[in-house]
Amino acid sequence: MARAHERSTTHLWGAGQQTLGDNFDNFDNVENFERRRLTEVLPLSSWATWAGPPGRATTMSDFDSQIPYWDAAASTKTFTHPLHLPWLDGIDRHAAILDYGCGYGRTLHDLEQQGFDNLAGVDTSSAMIGRARLLHPTARFTVLGAPPHLPYPDAAFDAAVLFAVLTCIPGEEAQHRLIGELNRVLKPGGTLYVSDYPLQEDERNRTRYDRCADRYDHYGVFETDDGGVFRHHPRSWFSSLLSGFEALDTRDITVNTMSGHPSKGIQLLVRKEPSSR
Repeated sequence: MARAHERSTTHLWGAGQQTLGDNFDNFDNVENFERRRLTEVLPLSSWATWAGPPGRATTMSDFDSQIPYWDAAASTKTFTHPLHLPWLDGIDRHAAILDYGCGYGRTLHDLEQQGFDNLAGVDTSSAMIGRARLLHPTARFTVLGAPPHLPYPDAAFDAAVLFAVLTCIPGEEAQHRLIGELNRVLKPGGTLYVSDYPLQEDERNRTRYDRCADRYDHYGVFETDDGGVFRHHPRSWFSSLLSGFEALDTRDITVNTMSGHPSKGIQLLVRKEPSSR
């Protein structure tokens, strides 16, 4: 396990002194290839340009949101990325936490089991949100009509989780817009917890990457038999995408994909700068 900082997580997520409570209801070859690509993406300082008009992120393309795919898959998919409980230590149980790409609410349920009571989940798929509401009727779930735009004010959340979402968004521009929108709704000092897939080294995945390399702009994009388009990233991409945050910790995991294949995963804990606005 690689650690960015050997420090206690007691103070990393904020104390949640200002929580949203009921106000939620009121908010209407690989490295060389990718190294070249990383020079073409925008830094955090340019996120305002990506995001379009103030307070509203530009809507993702159909390719990057893949809503029909997720609506069709909502009743059959199982998500398995785990919460690392030591990273939750010291978080106020009333802290406002957002789960972007919550799917059927599994991670929110896990957070609730740990005593967190001010949770919100959002997803682009109305079918996923419908399943989430049936499974977790007391939780707050919202369908995003214009992803990645979030129906919350600036600095609304103490923390956000982004589990197996970047892998579902092939485009770099769309990923930057999403991270910019999460940056907007996080409070200064708020924490973002990311879990996703780096490039895999097994023959099955490398064959899939090679098959699609000429069709898409980025090595690591691949298609599944049921019609989805996904992406695995070099580790350097996560560092680049999250460069506007302070790195706190990172860990390697093994996780089963939606199709049941054991795969390498990566989890990153980063913090919005306390002076950020």
